[in-house]
Amino acid sequence: MGILELFLQTSSPTPLLGALLVLLLVYLVSSSSFSSEKNGKEPPGPRPLPLLGNLLQLDFKRVYISLAKLSKKYGSVFTVYIGPPKLVILVGYKTVKEALINYGEEFGERHIQHIMHDVYGGQGLIWTNGDSWQEMRRFALTNLRDNGMGKKESEEKIINELHHLTEVINKTKGEAFDMTKPIHRAVSNIICSMVYGNRFEYDDPEFMSLVDHSNKYIKLFTSPSLQMYNMFPWLGKFISEKKELIKLVDANKKQHLKLIRSLEETLNPQMCRGFIDAFLVRKNHLEKSGITNSHFHYENLLKSVNNMFNAGTDTTATTLRWGLLFMARYPEIQDQVQEELSRVIGSRQVKAEDRKNLPFVDAVVHETQRMSSVVPMSLPHKTSQDVTFQGHFIKKGTTVFPLLISVLRDESEWERPHSFYPAHFLNKDGKFVKRDAFMPFSAGRRACPGESLARMELFLFLATLLQHFRFSPPPGVSEEELDVTPQVGFSLAPPAHKLCAVPRM
Repeated sequence: MGILELFLQTSSPTPLLGALLVLLLVYLVSSSSFSSEKNGKEPPGPRPLPLLGNLLQLDFKRVYISLAKLSKKYGSVFTVYIGPPKLVILVGYKTVKEALINYGEEFGERHIQHIMHDVYGGQGLIWTNGDSWQEMRRFALTNLRDNGMGKKESEEKIINELHHLTEVINKTKGEAFDMTKPIHRAVSNIICSMVYGNRFEYDDPEFMSLVDHSNKYIKLFTSPSLQMYNMFPWLGKFISEKKELIKLVDANKKQHLKLIRSLEETLNPQMCRGFIDAFLVRKNHLEKSGITNSHFHYENLLKSVNNMFNAGTDTTATTLRWGLLFMARYPEIQDQVQEELSRVIGSRQVKAEDRKNLPFVDAVVHETQRMSSVVPMSLPHKTSQDVTFQGHFIKKGTTVFPLLISVLRDESEWERPHSFYPAHFLNKDGKFVKRDAFMPFSAGRRACPGESLARMELFLFLATLLQHFRFSPPPGVSEEELDVTPQVGFSLAPPAHKLCAVPRM
């Protein structure tokens, strides 16, 4: 006899018993619909608890590991509840590629978390959908390419920044130091040169404040309390970190607006210095043409600049820090990198065109990205329409997470998925080979718009720094003692550490 039948046949149930039975019925119905039994279509998954969902089954310090374990039981397309919200998880190279490429339109929208709606309000390049997103992304890609993204112009800016960075490192005189701030400031300056049209001195108070605000923003965004807010938005008024984040965003907005106003005063439509100039020129042109309802307005500009500054700094800088840590951890690999650099380049400046003649260096750069898996879960996608995918029915508006780390460490695609092994990208003749399952920038409609710039930065930074310096652990610490366990956050950052950088030439 079923629960519902039992309840209906009870002549005079107490109110408490009735309420408990109804709650139990709702739980059983809702959780059974979670499995693939409903029409035999919806993605399967573990049975959720009322309100909590599957929270108790996930390790939020390493949620990507928990999800990978669940996929072994429920398959490469499965469902979990993070509190009340329902998520579909995509695991493995074949599944993620099929979803983002073959079903790019269906999986191409962005799920906008509550805190991101509060911060961006549907403006900018990342946390938005529809016409505004399409217009801003198209404009950003076109403008960045016009300003040399991935070309000679951006190469010159990167090399110029490397001169400043090597000066800073030389001042350490081989003593152990933390690379975090120098690396972040150098990478931020590349973005500044593309967005503002100029770089900043590392000790410029305005610049240091922008970089510090960006780092604090990333940490707050991924704080447990704000993740709770995303799951249970009614908790918002009780969460101090929400107020702190909004306050930080407002302060950052004022800084960017001040810099934008300064550029506006010296704007020359015939000579755009960067993204902001080009945006202002387009905005002014549309206004003069009588078009007042365009997406080119100050709020969209501020949010887009904020997106570019945060996204363009954190992931690249974090990957570079991983690369140097890996070199200190695996000195035999650093030996091979430096031998190839000495043999092919000598003492001259490494150029982007040298990549084809530096296969081992290129392999190490790619393996650094693969092994660090800096963005393990991608940003959340959302289905734009009902879709049947790999035999599973997924409703329109469902939040979808492509598990990028499962692609970069797919055991069916990589020989040694959990080890730092540059040979993943080399053939038997020592030539560089591209791997289809190398997907650190995601793929499809929501792939990172700054991919070509980031690829050039990673190659030139790592090659140039390893050309000039030998990186090793601090005195008294062996290579084996260097910790390579990632810290938890939006990106998987290396644990706090110091390295010695001894000049080679």
